[in-house]
Amino acid sequence: MLFDLDGTLVDTAPDLADALALALAECGLPAPDPARVTAWIGDGPAALVARALVAAAGEPPGAALSARALARFSRHYGANVSRRSRPYPGARETLEALRAAGLPVGCVTNKPGAFTTPLLRDLGLAPLLDVVLPGDAGARTKPDPWPVRRACEVLGVAPAQAVLVGDSPQDALAARAAGAAFVAITHGYTAEDRLRALRPDLVLDALAQLPARLAPAPPPPRSPR
Repeated sequence: MLFDLDGTLVDTAPDLADALALALAECGLPAPDPARVTAWIGDGPAALVARALVAAAGEPPGAALSARALARFSRHYGANVSRRSRPYPGARETLEALRAAGLPVGCVTNKPGAFTTPLLRDLGLAPLLDVVLPGDAGARTKPDPWPVRRACEVLGVAPAQAVLVGDSPQDALAARAAGAAFVAITHGYTAEDRLRALRPDLVLDALAQLPARLAPAPPPPRSPR
């Protein structure tokens, strides 16, 4: 069982929006609407900052502004990575139930390790994960299948035996390309109709629904003799 992080296991949008607001203010630009930030999450910090700069300035930023804004965002976010972020309801209990059932559990995210490690540690999720593959673990990130395949390799399972739970097109594309199943969770940062258009193997409204949906169906009752 593999899980995306932002929008799947943890609602990180509040801290990301706060860090963006501080970074843009220091660059002389208006803060983004927090409601828009959720639509920009999923491709890592550089893409997030670039999208915020385009929204604030009305045009693609130059290299100097991009570098300055990214450095300031990284400083602010790194200092407050878990200030307002919280696991989604049922996240911890779901991970515990899957591990109790003997399933290896991992996290595959585009968030760099400098943010991923303290976030999972601060929220108490790190001990429940057998592998964590952050966005800077290799040269490629989701939607490329490499992170999914690498996590499966570490866990000792074939991708065809794996399930990736996520909330974004990046997750769906990575799972499909790797040969894994994709479970879409609707409480994240992608609209439900867009998620369903990706044709996931399963759609869930809450993580707590997952263990029961993975349980094998009971055998049919025997016919009386």
